[in-house]
Amino acid sequence: MKGSYLGEFEEIVLLIVAMLEDDAYGVRITHEIIEQTQRSVRLNQVHASLHRLEEKGMIVSKFGEPTQERGGRRKRIFTITAFGRTTLNEMKEVRSRLWSLLPSTMKIEGI
Repeated sequence: MKGSYLGEFEEIVLLIVAMLEDDAYGVRITHEIIEQTQRSVRLNQVHASLHRLEEKGMIVSKFGEPTQERGGRRKRIFTITAFGRTTLNEMKEVRSRLWSLLPSTMKIEGI
């Protein structure tokens, strides 16, 4: 996993981008994070994370078509890259392995 470190918020943003597929843009990502995590998030935090993920090569972006609802402005659509998918899978494996190593006294029933 060397070279693919993500903070917790970046991991959440990357997961949401992967989940939304071709409909991942700033406002939609922000709303999904709020809905899925029940935490308060601002759009500028999401944009900063998206920028970092793009710099790391885990996502790419392109502009969509102009829309009437946005006054003719275009949305920037984000897509996960192969490197981003690999990173998420590696992180999932590490977390699963660590959870499996917890002593039984620490494990919560049903999880």
